[in-house]
Amino acid sequence: MLSKKLSNITPSYTIGISTKVNELKSQGIDIINLSIGEPDFFTPDAAKECAVNAIHANKSKYDDAAGLKALRSAIKEKLKKENNIDYDIEEIVVSSGAKHAITNTLIALLDDGDEVIIPKPYWVSYSEMVKLTGGSPVFIKTKKENDFKLTASELEESISSKSKLLFITNPSNPTGAVYSKEELSDIVDVCLKNNIYIISDEIYEKICYADEYTSIASLSKEAKEITVTINGLSKSAAMTGWRIGYSACTRKIAKAIGAIQGHLVSHPSTIAQWSAYGALTLCRDEMAKMVSIYKSRRDRATMLLSKINKLSFINPQGAFYLFIDISKFKDSFNFSDSFSIAFCDKLLEEYKVAVVPGIAFGMDDFIRISYACDISDVEEGIKRLKDFVESI
Repeated sequence: MLSKKLSNITPSYTIGISTKVNELKSQGIDIINLSIGEPDFFTPDAAKECAVNAIHANKSKYDDAAGLKALRSAIKEKLKKENNIDYDIEEIVVSSGAKHAITNTLIALLDDGDEVIIPKPYWVSYSEMVKLTGGSPVFIKTKKENDFKLTASELEESISSKSKLLFITNPSNPTGAVYSKEELSDIVDVCLKNNIYIISDEIYEKICYADEYTSIASLSKEAKEITVTINGLSKSAAMTGWRIGYSACTRKIAKAIGAIQGHLVSHPSTIAQWSAYGALTLCRDEMAKMVSIYKSRRDRATMLLSKINKLSFINPQGAFYLFIDISKFKDSFNFSDSFSIAFCDKLLEEYKVAVVPGIAFGMDDFIRISYACDISDVEEGIKRLKDFVESI
């Protein structure tokens, strides 16, 4: 009775972990949860006040399918000042989170059987979104020595006559790697030569510790023409539950995305949109403070991890994750399916630490930990991880 497309969908590993953690916590067991991909901060007060004011002003009627003009204007200014990309507000569509913005883009651009190139490791939902919208995910193996960043030559080797789209996540989830301007320029050149669009997922763009951050669409007029820039407020302003993301692209693609959204959901909550407007226009200092705290946690976590024998990791330049190589312990585990799941299950059961298995990102010899939590939890979680691996 269910759609055949669902037979190809992989259940969310992160939801599975959350279920296990909640079950253990309900039993009164103390769990150090380093699996969470959500800021531990609250939405800034000024953003919340904008939502409250919007409620009292009765700003709760239907509005433009593409989003409030005031919010799109604020996004336009943000992209111009911070990312050096000049979009018109008609080229910006506000959606119910970055996930929704990506899904809208895939519906707008993909025909059945079109191939979408996804570098490994990748964020957990990319492949499933592609399959649900009729596309075919094609995975590219990248190199650890290059922090798992895609190179132009790796991309060139993966292109076929069916290639339509490329995902670039910058900064990366799960590695925290940040692409340089030169690396992105080389990738854009390959895409232009082969008529491939780019979905540039920049949801962690604000949480960047590198000296320079480059948005793909800022590289050139030609790069902008083939790029759909995806961003939102969930990570940068700790607004995960408000569900506000956006896409910025050519007018033709934006018009298609707006039409799709108008039929499927109308538009995101107007109250949430006013809160996002407040975050963009009034909360820059609060967002910068969050990033400063993430950076201090990153420094502490990497220092502690570097002292654990047989573990190595990608040194993150953005986001709030650490992608850890556990391959040296593989021979010590008996597993029938996934090594990283077996590793994570044992760590949770015996040492009460929850992390995400690397198989969720297409890399079974790794785990991902998050430092979007109190530093005391980060320190205790890494201590227990150290005890665990030393016991193997």
